[in-house]
Amino acid sequence: MSNPSQIDQIAERVERLLVRYEELQRTNTLLSEQVKSLSQERDSLKSRLSAARARVDALLQRLPDATAGQAHKGTE
Repeated sequence: MSNPSQIDQIAERVERLLVRYEELQRTNTLLSEQVKSLSQERDSLKSRLSAARARVDALLQRLPDATAGQAHKGTE
């Protein structure tokens, strides 16, 4: 009689393992989607940062010319 009990215990454990496996698969899918989304957001932010840096660099390059022009006007 202990054999059916052992088989039942093994079957129950297998069922629990299968449920846990399915839960882990769903969790993994959700995490993979989050990683993909966050990677896209990071890439977008990096692109925006690069564009902002370029604009700031362009403005900084214009500053010395504007400062030199104002200093020149002050001496006239």
